[in-house]
Amino acid sequence: MLVQVGFDQLPGWQADHVEQAWPALVAECRRLALLPVDTALGGHGLTQTYAGRAGAWLPVCQAARTVDDGDAFAIRRFLEAHFQPYRVAQPGLFTGYYEPEVRGALVQGGAYQTPVLARPADLVQEPAPNDPHGAPLVGRVEHGALVPYWTRADITAGRAAATRPLLWLADPVDLFFLQVQGSGRVRLPDGAVMRLGYDGKNGRPYTPIGRVLVQQQALAPDAVTMQSVRGWLTAHPSEAGAVMDRNEDYVFFRVLSGADERLGPPGALGVALLPGRTAAVDRAAVPLGTPIFVDTTDPVTGQAWRRLLLAQDVGSDVVGASRADVFLGAGALAERQAGEMHQGGVEYVLVPRPSE
Repeated sequence: MLVQVGFDQLPGWQADHVEQAWPALVAECRRLALLPVDTALGGHGLTQTYAGRAGAWLPVCQAARTVDDGDAFAIRRFLEAHFQPYRVAQPGLFTGYYEPEVRGALVQGGAYQTPVLARPADLVQEPAPNDPHGAPLVGRVEHGALVPYWTRADITAGRAAATRPLLWLADPVDLFFLQVQGSGRVRLPDGAVMRLGYDGKNGRPYTPIGRVLVQQQALAPDAVTMQSVRGWLTAHPSEAGAVMDRNEDYVFFRVLSGADERLGPPGALGVALLPGRTAAVDRAAVPLGTPIFVDTTDPVTGQAWRRLLLAQDVGSDVVGASRADVFLGAGALAERQAGEMHQGGVEYVLVPRPSE
């Protein structure tokens, strides 16, 4: 449920440097201009009506061209003039993700035995029946029929014959968390860095293995963080594979050439993610491209964390209008914030006002 509010009811709106999110809005406008006007972006009800098609953004994006990128006051006034905020009635839950850096090599050998796989040639996606906006059916063709694609355990065991390694990692746990994050940087033995971006998945359900470890009484419910899960897997190498296989979801990658080091990988909207200003959402509830304002707390400092974000990505574990997974960038601080971020709060969705 969405409740219409004014910008004066957004806690911290005036204090936030909303101009920092402006480059993300400008980038998405460039992207949306290239899409057919009837391209579905998602949403439900009111959000789908006013923001659910690429064409709905044309008036906003055209008006944005007249705004001086360096004028913070003009950017704030623009946002207030062209968007109507709505508070999501359900309590918010905000998590974080980041771009990890792991060790790898272009050739298998020595410690480098864990393959990072490209999108398989036999991976097939078909539109969801009876719901053109629903998640596509994913599988492979067997005897003329679409069947579910191989599970994580199958792929790890080598049953997916159509797969092709892009490179090799030194640690299977690194691969698992690279897949959870959906992108990453691989540092090669000569010091060079390759960047990897998401290129599809096997269509199997995503199961948080922190929940699995709680069920197995390996971790206490209030002790589950990315760091604690990783620590357990590293400390129990003989059991780690079976635990990771409980998450059947498997992500494939592609090499990102010429990516801007200051930005993240491309999100679901096709534009590079802006650290601290873009987020993954449930596109069934919030259309891609939509500005959202979150009122939560920083997991590291405990201080209020109130800022404008752009919904430019999606996530397997992000469900509902009140969920957002914030992209926090790369580096040690981003890793710590992402690992610890599991914060409650309130989300506000900024919907484009109807053009006159």
